[in-house]
Amino acid sequence: MTTAVTAVHDVPERDRFEVEIDGVLVGFVQYRRRPGTIAFVHTEIDPGHEGAGLGGILVSAALDEVRREGAQVLPFCPFVRSYISRHPEYLDLVPPERRAAFGLSAGG
Repeated sequence: MTTAVTAVHDVPERDRFEVEIDGVLVGFVQYRRRPGTIAFVHTEIDPGHEGAGLGGILVSAALDEVRREGAQVLPFCPFVRSYISRHPEYLDLVPPERRAAFGLSAGG
């Protein structure tokens, strides 16, 4: 049995983070960058790979990169918003004054 290698890359020329399995693109999260802010607008996983946890791997890697950059997140994408709601360790990336608009709060 072989182990698939999953990798996530920021692809700025396409305005998205992409997730690959063994070098094959299987999903992405689209964004819009502004100085100090990244707005996530759409997440898509290849239907043949849905339910394998790739969306979570992709979004967590993207959010980790945003944290490294010192930027803030606007989670317009419902999947990203839901992920942050389930993983409150990322809530601090969303500006406090915008959290209510996204249905996010410190209480989850």
